[in-house]
Amino acid sequence: MTSLIIACPECNKLNRIPKEKLSANGNCGTCKVPLFCKKPVNLSQANFTNHVIKSELPILVDFWAPWCGPCKMMAPVLAQAATLFEPQLRIGKINTEEEQVLGSRFNIRSIPTLVLFHKGKEIDRISGAMNLQQLDQWTKSTLAKI
Repeated sequence: MTSLIIACPECNKLNRIPKEKLSANGNCGTCKVPLFCKKPVNLSQANFTNHVIKSELPILVDFWAPWCGPCKMMAPVLAQAATLFEPQLRIGKINTEEEQVLGSRFNIRSIPTLVLFHKGKEIDRISGAMNLQQLDQWTKSTLAKI
């Protein structure tokens, strides 16, 4: 039985889950909240390593800012996408105003920028707002590269 390491969206602790049971909506072994909350996870320097580097679940990270109009348009699209993509993919959000080091680390020059990571490696990125259908198409084609 193959298992995956997945970070808890609440306490950020790492959990080992059998791959076959991803859709069973298991709970965190530490804080007992569901491992899949069907909403984007707010990422920061404090929890980035567990969610993006140590977690074996692909994660689509939205680099955004509160003053950005297209970012505001993307927020409900990403919220809806989280309900569709989990448990195969997690959605994370990084506020580049609050997490400037992460924005700089990944050379974010325009926002919104979406970056798909798998096991800490950047698979692909795209900048600009898009609707759910476009996001779904881009995400599926990008996941095929894994």
